[in-house]
Amino acid sequence: MHFNSNIKLLRKRRGRTQDEVANFLNMKRPTLGGYESNVAKPSIESLIVFSDYFNISIDTLVKIDLSKLSESQLSEIERGYDVFVTGSRIRVLATTVNNQNEENIELVPEKAKAGYTRGFADPEYIKDLSVFNLPFLSKEKKYRTFQITGDSMLPIPDGSWVTGEFVQDWNSLKNGDACIILTLNEGVVFKIIENNLETEKSLTLYSLNPTYDPYYLFVNEISEIWKFTNFISSEIPEPKLSKDDLLTTVANLKHEMNKIKANLKK
Repeated sequence: MHFNSNIKLLRKRRGRTQDEVANFLNMKRPTLGGYESNVAKPSIESLIVFSDYFNISIDTLVKIDLSKLSESQLSEIERGYDVFVTGSRIRVLATTVNNQNEENIELVPEKAKAGYTRGFADPEYIKDLSVFNLPFLSKEKKYRTFQITGDSMLPIPDGSWVTGEFVQDWNSLKNGDACIILTLNEGVVFKIIENNLETEKSLTLYSLNPTYDPYYLFVNEISEIWKFTNFISSEIPEPKLSKDDLLTTVANLKHEMNKIKANLKK
């Protein structure tokens, strides 16, 4: 049971002393001290009081070691997200932080993707990845950047670096969201999703390139999901031409070819 360490951690994160919390909860400070030192065991009534105070479910206070979570996961819980309320399982993410204890953005290049599928949950593997930071992204969320290859997501160019926000609650994903998904069989894929988790326990994955067919991915085949935030590329994406624009382009090319032929005859 992690109740004692959890309430101590949450109290300190709020910058409160034992006296301040005890007074607010209408209990004696030695009683709170006994809970935090694991000398005293809380009653059901006390558990309810602490659950209401921290806005966290009793199950989370008792069953989850909050000290093992990343800063972004703790922030989500403190903002009201709770796995025992939503019914999803908690996913403890291996992560790294900078000298200011802020979350890094780890880079997963194409050559590291195979290793990532095996070491994504291993802190030793994650800490060896290159890291950087983007100042315009939220410090309260967790991001990771993956290099994509191929033409299935054109006009996003082959070789682009795609950054995603870690998704704890997969049920929160909306139809049409672009996501980087770590799968058991295919490794890392970048697709547009249709969320059928509640009804069919699956996602339908679509490519931006219409030549690729959509396919299903069941929840037990998914290890991680990162919601698309932005991408970085040294190439300018190809413009998407309408049918009329395409005909105009072809007509212009023919006109230029005729001019070249005329000049050659002269």
